[in-house]
Amino acid sequence: MELAINTSKLTTKSQATIPRQIRKLLGLHPGDSVAFEVNENKKVIIRKATPIDFEFAKALEGTLSEWSSKNDEEAYRGL
Repeated sequence: MELAINTSKLTTKSQATIPRQIRKLLGLHPGDSVAFEVNENKKVIIRKATPIDFEFAKALEGTLSEWSSKNDEEAYRGL
């Protein structure tokens, strides 16, 4: 597999388009979810999300209450 660098620019809402080559490689289609993994060197792996990713996120949901105040919602609403 030939290594290539694909780039995308963030919008004012901090959103980025996943380049066509990457979408094709990962089998991504409109409406699919993606998972981001960050290692200790701050390198990010993007992949198509799997059902286990959703189960993991749901399991963590109840442990993140320290960030669910009205002030937090207001501060991070636009992200």
